[in-house]
Amino acid sequence: TFHPLSFSIKYALYFLYFENDLSFRDLARSPELISKVTSLLGKNIQIHHSKLVMKPMFEDRGGICWHQDFPFFPHTNTSLVAIMVMLDDATPENGCMYVVPGSHKLGPLDHHVDGWFTGCNQEPLPDNDLSHYSSDPIAVTPTAGGISIHHCLTLHMSPPNLSGRSRRGLVFQYRSSDAHALAGSLVPECGWQVSGSYDGKVRCEEAIWKLPKKFLRKGGGGTEIGYGDVWNQIGTGAKAWNPPFEAVSEKAKQTQFHLKPGKTAKLDDLKEKS
Repeated sequence: TFHPLSFSIKYALYFLYFENDLSFRDLARSPELISKVTSLLGKNIQIHHSKLVMKPMFEDRGGICWHQDFPFFPHTNTSLVAIMVMLDDATPENGCMYVVPGSHKLGPLDHHVDGWFTGCNQEPLPDNDLSHYSSDPIAVTPTAGGISIHHCLTLHMSPPNLSGRSRRGLVFQYRSSDAHALAGSLVPECGWQVSGSYDGKVRCEEAIWKLPKKFLRKGGGGTEIGYGDVWNQIGTGAKAWNPPFEAVSEKAKQTQFHLKPGKTAKLDDLKEKS
C-alpha cells in the first residue's frame, strides 16, 4: 500500500511528463509496481503513457462507456497492462471501475461508428460469449494507496460519480519492450525503459488490428485527427496529395466515449449494439 497524499496534488498536472516531481517517476518504476508487471509481462518493460484521472465530485458526472484500452493504441502484440494507483477510495458510489473477468480472451472488439473511433465498444456480445461470466461485472474497489491491474483487452467501464466526493488515481500503462505502437499519440514518456533492457526486437502477434481513426474531442480537448502521430508513415507530400478524411458523422460524435444515460455496469448492455 502506498501513501498517495504524500504526493502533492499541486504537481499532479505535471505528472504526465515526469518533469517536475521525481516522486512520480519513482512510483512508476517502484519495485512494488514493477514486480507485479514483470510477473505478467516478463522482465523487459516500458511505459507507454501515464495520466492522472479525476472523476469530478459533482453528482452524475464522469460516466465512461464499456471499452477496451488496446483499440485506443494498437501495438504489434497485446502484452500491455494498466496499473491504477488510487488517491481516493474507489467505491461504487463514486464511480469505481467495473470489469468483465476473462473478457480479454475475446480479442480486440470494434470501437468504431461509421468508420470513426468512438472509444466505446460497438460489438454486441452473443450470449454464448458471456454465459460463463458472473451475472454482473466485478466492481474494482481499492482503497486510497491501493492498486488495480487490468489487461489491455479487458472490457471495463465506470458509472457516474454519485457520491459528491472526488475519485482520483494515477494510471501507468506498461508494455513489454517488444510491443511496438501502431497508432495513437506519442507522449513524452512513451518508451521509457523501467525494467530490463530494449534489444530492438519487435514481436508481432498473428492478427489483424483495426487502427483507431480519431477525431477532435468535444470541447476541443484533443488534437488527434486520423490515426495519430505514432502512425507517421505518410510523407509530407503524400499528406498534401491525399484526399482529406470524410466528415465525422453525427452518430459517431454522439457516441464518443460517453456512457449513455441510464446505462449501468450490467452484462446485458454488452448483448446489444451500442
